[in-house]
Formats: sequence, C-alpha cells, structure tokens
Amino acid sequence: MTFSLTAFLEEAGVGRKVVHLQPKQVFFAQGSSADSIYYLRTGRAKLTVLSPDGKEATVALLSAGEFIGEESLASVGGLHMATATALVACTALRIAREEMIRVMHEERSLSDMYLKFLLARSMRTQADLVDQLFNSSEKRLARILLLMAEFNVPGEPAPIPPITQETLAEMIGTTRSR
Repeated sequence: MTFSLTAFLEEAGVGRKVVHLQPKQVFFAQGSSADSIYYLRTGRAKLTVLSPDGKEATVALLSAGEFIGEESLASVGGLHMATATALVACTALRIAREEMIRVMHEERSLSDMYLKFLLARSMRTQADLVDQLFNSSEKRLARILLLMAEFNVPGEPAPIPPITQETLAEMIGTTRSR
C-alpha cells in the first residue's frame, strides 16, 4: 500500500485521532505531558506561556496547516512548554508521539513537510525577536495584524481571529492603553 500524506493528515488511524475544539477550549496545558503532536486542519489557535508569578503572554498564533506541540517529539516524558488554545472552532489530528516518529522515519514526504514547517516556525520566531528588539510598538502592531490576516499567503487575506486588545498588547510587548 502506498503512503498518502494527505490521507495521513486527514484521517484517524493507528495512533491518530481527529479532535474538534470549540473556541477557548485547550489542546494541552503548559506543564502537561507532551505525548502527542497536533496537526491543525481547520481553525486558528494560540500558544501562551505563564510565568511563575502568574503573568501570561501570547507567543504565537497558529493557522490551519501548522503543527502544535512539536516539543513532544524532542524527548520521552517531556512537558509542554506552553498552553495551546483554540481561538475559533478547530479540527485537528492528534498524533501519538511514537506514531509520528515512526512515520517520519518511514515516509520522506512527511519528514520533508515537517522539516519545512520547523524551519518556517524557526524563521518566524527569529523575525519576532528582531521585531521586538528593533521596531516601534506601532510597527510591531502592524506586523502582527498582517501576520494574523495571513497577508503573506497567496490568495485572499484571512479574517483576523477574535482577539482581545490585551492579547495584542502582550504580543507586541506593550500595554493595552499604549
């Protein structure tokens, strides 16, 4: 039987389960066991971290076609470093750590796709850091809004997911009133 990357990411199977989340429902919480990775098929989600003194920060907004919880592949018994929450209704494929690793070893198309995803996420994180260090809060806000609208993706810009002014302020590193 030949491997279909599309079928693997769309259908439940051994070590894979389709999950549906409503807005504000949590995929996983910071500090929970990282035993699976999610492939976001539809919807938008956010990653937040909570400091020891209770301050929460939104570190990433995620769109359909992205993976969530990639730290689960790094080590056995690891913990999630952030909380992933649905911003709108989402459909995702929950893939057990062992199944994802097995298929990545056997199927080059999944390995290639995942490597491209990791490189894009790494470049985005680096761009976020440079933005935070060198740009004004107005430029950071403009960049975040363009990214949320998926302005860099060919086709029509996506609708911006429902997000509070407080969350926007956290993402650009300023206060809500600013």
